[in-house]
Amino acid sequence: MIYVNRKNQNISKFVENKKLLRCKKGQQFIMEGAMVNGLFIILEGTAKVFRTGINGKEQIVRFAKDGEVVGHRGFGTEESYPIGAVALEDTLLCYFSKEHLQEALLSSAKLSYDMMLFYANELNRSESKVKTISQMTVRERVIDTLLYINRKFGTTGGYLNLLLTRKEYADYAGTTEEQVIRTFSSLKKEQFIGARGKKISILDVEGLKAEISQHNFFLDS
Repeated sequence: MIYVNRKNQNISKFVENKKLLRCKKGQQFIMEGAMVNGLFIILEGTAKVFRTGINGKEQIVRFAKDGEVVGHRGFGTEESYPIGAVALEDTLLCYFSKEHLQEALLSSAKLSYDMMLFYANELNRSESKVKTISQMTVRERVIDTLLYINRKFGTTGGYLNLLLTRKEYADYAGTTEEQVIRTFSSLKKEQFIGARGKKISILDVEGLKAEISQHNFFLDS
C-alpha cells in the first residue's frame, strides 16, 4: 500500500491535482506503446491489463479492481507504456500526471520509499508467476486462473463476479480459446465447476486447489 502524508504541503498539492476520469465498458484508457503521461488508480470498476505478444496475440497480464494502480510499469525511465488497459465495466479512475507524481516523489522521502517497496513487491510477484506458470499444464493454468479470479473478485449467487469471455480466460492462462472450452467441459463433467453462458460457478474450490497443489503456488490477488 502506498502511503500519502497530506500534511506535507507538496503532497497536498499533488493530491489536489488529481483528475477523475470515467470510462465506459470496453473503453481503452492506456494505449500500449503510447508516451507515458501518468498513472491511474481504479476507484470503482474493473479493468484488464494486457500486452501484445507474438503475432499480435493479446496476453492478459492481470485483472485490476477498486484501489489498484494501473500504468505504473511505464513510469520511471520508460518512454512508452509497455502495457495497455481496458475497462471491463463502467469504471471510475483517478489519474495523476507524470510531472505531478515526480514532484511528489522528490518532495516526500516516505512516498518514495513506499513506491520503492511497491515496485519491489510487483517484481517479486511477476518473477514468481513466470517461473511457476511455465511448469504448469494447460489444465493447471486454467484452474489457477479460476482460483485467482475467485479469490480476487469473489462470487454473487454462486457465480464469479468477474464476467469474462472464453478468449479472455485463454489470454490470461496463456492458451487458446479452444483449449479453455475443452478444459471447462472436463471440469464440468468432473463437477468442479458449473457454467451458464459467461457465468462460471466453482463447485469444489478445495478440489481445484488439490489439482495444482504440487506447485505450491497460487497467483496473488
